[in-house]
Amino acid sequence: MTSSSAHPRKALSKIACNRLQKELVEWQVNPPTGFKHKVTDNLQRWIIDVNGAPGTLYANETYQLQVDFPEHYPMEAPQVIFIPTAPLHPHIYSNGHICLVSNTMDSMNQNICVICLMKKMSFSSFSDILYDSWSPAMTVNSICISILSMLSSSTAKQRPADNDQYVKNCRNGRSPKETRWWFHDDKV
Repeated sequence: MTSSSAHPRKALSKIACNRLQKELVEWQVNPPTGFKHKVTDNLQRWIIDVNGAPGTLYANETYQLQVDFPEHYPMEAPQVIFIPTAPLHPHIYSNGHICLVSNTMDSMNQNICVICLMKKMSFSSFSDILYDSWSPAMTVNSICISILSMLSSSTAKQRPADNDQYVKNCRNGRSPKETRWWFHDDKV
């Protein structure tokens, strides 16, 4: 089993099916540069090849994203993870979980992701586009472009400093959607 939740998924709502079918058609007509959707008969789980952009640390490298859509997509964010082997990146954990947040705290200047697994805590210093700050206006296309932008702007190929602790805490199928992400530097 991949890092998706250990709980069985509910079937997609009619709204979710219609939205995903529309996004899939758009993808087929105008796919985002550097990405390829692997066609399957499962509308609820997309596997997407990600090609590193030329001139970046990830040029000529290919990775795979797994996008699992919840019953109430697009009102609820999909779960997005890299499936093995995840790229070495300061905001990507070895289990494929992605810390894709934008930082509003300019005073801190450390190159690490800091995670908090307690859902009841909140931080006003971040915006998490894959989870808490998801907008129904976002699409699979916009998620992919954000991830490629994060990869392309990286200055180091390394795991987050807390990788081992985080991965250990995520055993038994914990979803990245159960994580509160917070990081101190968007320069990587």
